[in-house]
Amino acid sequence: MTFDTVIVDSHVVLPTGVVEKNIVIDDGKIVTITNEIPQGSVKINARGLVAMPGVIDPHVHYGVYSPIEKAAVTESRVAAIGGVTTMMRMLRLGGSYKKLLDLHLNESAKSHYIDYTIHASMLQKDQINEMEYCTKKGITSFKLYMNLGGDVGHVYMDMEPGANSLREEKIDINSEIVEKVISTAVSLGCPVLVHAEDYQMCSCGIREAKEKNKDGLGAWSESRSVESEVKAIKTVSKVARKVGCTLYFVHIGSQGAMNAIREEKKNGTKIYVETCPHYLTLSFESQKGYLAKVMPPIRSLNDVDAIWNEIKSGTVDSIGTDHVANQLKLKLGGNDVWGALAGFPGIGTMLPILLSEGINKSRITLQQLAELTSLKASKIFGMFPKKGIIQKDSDADIVLIDLKKENKVSSHLLDGFSDYTVYDGWSLKGWPVKTLVRGEVVAEDFKVIGKQGYGKFIARPV
Repeated sequence: MTFDTVIVDSHVVLPTGVVEKNIVIDDGKIVTITNEIPQGSVKINARGLVAMPGVIDPHVHYGVYSPIEKAAVTESRVAAIGGVTTMMRMLRLGGSYKKLLDLHLNESAKSHYIDYTIHASMLQKDQINEMEYCTKKGITSFKLYMNLGGDVGHVYMDMEPGANSLREEKIDINSEIVEKVISTAVSLGCPVLVHAEDYQMCSCGIREAKEKNKDGLGAWSESRSVESEVKAIKTVSKVARKVGCTLYFVHIGSQGAMNAIREEKKNGTKIYVETCPHYLTLSFESQKGYLAKVMPPIRSLNDVDAIWNEIKSGTVDSIGTDHVANQLKLKLGGNDVWGALAGFPGIGTMLPILLSEGINKSRITLQQLAELTSLKASKIFGMFPKKGIIQKDSDADIVLIDLKKENKVSSHLLDGFSDYTVYDGWSLKGWPVKTLVRGEVVAEDFKVIGKQGYGKFIARPV
């Protein structure tokens, strides 16, 4: 029998360890992992390379600064180059999911190079009544933005397909919305993702910093304090604990927030924790200018070390990028940190950063990396065993990695919508050299060779 593809002589990362095996692929699925070399229509020589489960990025913003039919092309392209095989979009709709969701799904189906799915943000009271509708569409996770309210409640929503202008709206996430989203999510059997910053504390902090004419990323961090994260974590955990809701805290990057989460777990709250590469690499002490402005802010060098330690201790479940596909002219649209745009691109650099700073500096193992970037997310968000693991009958989502390959980061290298990167000029050791989605090579050596529209929407069960 001749199979579609055989990957020969790779170091395969399994949950049980790293083994030297061949991976046999047919009809988009993994058939077996073996010492044998069966006939394959395509043979990929992976000698000296590591075969990992394709990266699942659980936290991506795209379709905000360009419409989804364009954003899906550019951002799935850079994702593929970076070894990502499934991207999870944080969808923010300024209206009814029943009216708008299908428009986004239809355009998405024509545009992605890699597989994708969606978290539905609950921003308006009326949207909560549509959560069950979302689950019937295969969207089984929901997002709460506790940082939006009062005079810090302005946010850019996702553009409607075909639009070409930014859509800013005022959002007020009050306690009623928080409680209703959580209780509805429990009734549907779905987790709730939480952006944990208390908007009232952030509002006061920003106002005070401006009054004192403070500037820079240190001032930004001080204005949106760790205490604001802690307060939001405690508030939402108390609500979730009462009804048994599972929480997934996104982009946690401070020791204080981690400590609060640990305490809430002890109290009985069901919690998963995500961090991001920038909290493992950047601090306000080390960064000049405003490019690294993000919410929650990058913190101190001590916090960077602390997050690595939290990964080692097992407190962190997954790593997402909080990727924002924006451009420099908007990013640096003001004259100070207060006028700069929050958020930056990161989906293309996640894996290289973790390989260079994690694997090649012996901070984590390949098994841990596969768990943090793929396995855990697939289990938390209902995609396992279809995604997240190299095993028989799973999708053949595989990234081949050269741990010795060195390259300098640039926006040109990654070829996305964004014309900058916070890691510009960084020399990283360890890069993906081939990305397969359901057995098809979609990217190779920094070039996308897959077909637009090949990526499928992953409908997730409740």
